[in-house]
Amino acid sequence: MFLAKNLIGGIIKVVSNIDPSDFMPSDPPPPRRPLHFAEAHENDEEKQFRRVFQQLAGDDMEVSPNELMNILNKVVSKHGGLSTDGFSIESCRSMVAVMDSDSTGKLGFHEFKYLWNNIKRWQGIYLSHDADRSGVISADELPRAFKAAGFPLNDQLYKLIIRRYSDEHGNMDFDNFIGCLVRLDAMCRAFKTLDKDNSGTIDLDIKEWLQLTMYS
Repeated sequence: MFLAKNLIGGIIKVVSNIDPSDFMPSDPPPPRRPLHFAEAHENDEEKQFRRVFQQLAGDDMEVSPNELMNILNKVVSKHGGLSTDGFSIESCRSMVAVMDSDSTGKLGFHEFKYLWNNIKRWQGIYLSHDADRSGVISADELPRAFKAAGFPLNDQLYKLIIRRYSDEHGNMDFDNFIGCLVRLDAMCRAFKTLDKDNSGTIDLDIKEWLQLTMYS
């Protein structure tokens, strides 16, 4: 219990001096709408993306963690400038969990499109901040990369992220960069949704805390 209190206290101390208004998470995906309604209001680009999604998702029209892993690893394998060990099933389960707004355990069209557009944007940031073209984001490149993605990190939170997502040299490869940003983006969106009066603080009971942290 003493160690647990120290750990939680340390994390709270790390994040207590962060101003939530500094973080700029993406707008949440729109709520799921009936298929006939959605298709009737889509432009040509959205219709094309839906056709691709149908091919990727299969008959159930939803992307499971395993399907997401296969999709991402196929895409990454075609980009020589991205160093990665490949997206693991655990990483993809986490990404589906934090993007799964309707709690189906899979990603529907709008959820997948939202994730896909973010990954494309973050891939551009990753490549532009890999100044030495090593294929990884080095420790000194990471703060600028996260700031460009909308998440300026203070020194303490930066060290936490380094310990969790980087290798022993402080370098972060592509799958860890994306996994970290997906989680950071989702947690910031959740916080801003719960912080209805924009006070920078929220109150959670144990049930809400477990729902927020366990399925993520």
